Amino acid sequence: MEYGLIAIELVIGFVALFLYTKILGKAHFSKLTPFDFVSALTLGELLGNAIYDKHIHVGHVLFATTLWGLLIWTIVWMTQKWNRIRKPLEGEPTIIIRKGKLEYDAMKRCKLDLNELQTMLRQQQYFSMEWVEYAILETNGALSVMPKSKYGNPDRYEFGLPDRTAVLPVSLILDGELIRDNLKEAGVDEAWLQEQLKKQGIAKYTDVFFAEWNDIDSLYVALYTKRGPA
Repeated sequence: MEYGLIAIELVIGFVALFLYTKILGKAHFSKLTPFDFVSALTLGELLGNAIYDKHIHVGHVLFATTLWGLLIWTIVWMTQKWNRIRKPLEGEPTIIIRKGKLEYDAMKRCKLDLNELQTMLRQQQYFSMEWVEYAILETNGALSVMPKSKYGNPDRYEFGLPDRTAVLPVSLILDGELIRDNLKEAGVDEAWLQEQLKKQGIAKYTDVFFAEWNDIDSLYVALYTKRGPA
C-alpha cells in the first residue's frame, strides 16, 4: 500500500510538472537565469518531500505544485508586461569585452576571472582575445561573441576586402518603451530616433514592439501590428 501511494503521488507530480512546463512555454526553459535556478530547486525539493513524506497526501502535492506554478506564471507574465521589473528578476546582459578591450569592472561585477573567460571564448572557437570585438555575458551565463571583422567567417582578407570595424547592435525600444541609457551607448540622441521613426510613419514609441540601432544610419523596427517589421 505504501509503495502504491508513492507511485500515485509520483505520477501525479510528473503530470503536474508536465502541465506546468506546457503552460509556461518552452522558451522559459531554454535558458536558466538565477531566478529559474532557484525556482527549479524549490519545486524539486517541494515535490520530493511531498512524495516521500507519509503525512502528505495527493491533494497536498497538487496544491503545492499548482500554487508554485501560479506564482511562477505570474512573475513570467509580469516580466513580459513591465520592462522595469525584468532587470531585478532576470538580470541583464553584461559587456565583458568592448571594442576589443577587456572591461575589468564588468568582469569583477560578474565574478568572472580571466581563466573562465578564456575557457568560454575557446568553447566558441575563439582562441585569442585579440580576435574578439565584443563579448557579452548573457543572463543565463552563456557568452555571446562578435569577432573582429578580419577574424570573421569567412575572413574578409581571403576575398581581398578592406578591414571594417564591427558594430554592436543596441536595443533602443523594448515593448513600446524607450531605453534611454542605450541611446548614449549607440551614440545617438532621442531627436535622431524620433526622426528615423517619423520616416517610417511611426509617431509613438508605444506603437513599436522592438527597435534596434545597427549603425548611424540604420534602424531596424518591428511593430505590434500584423504588417510586421517596418
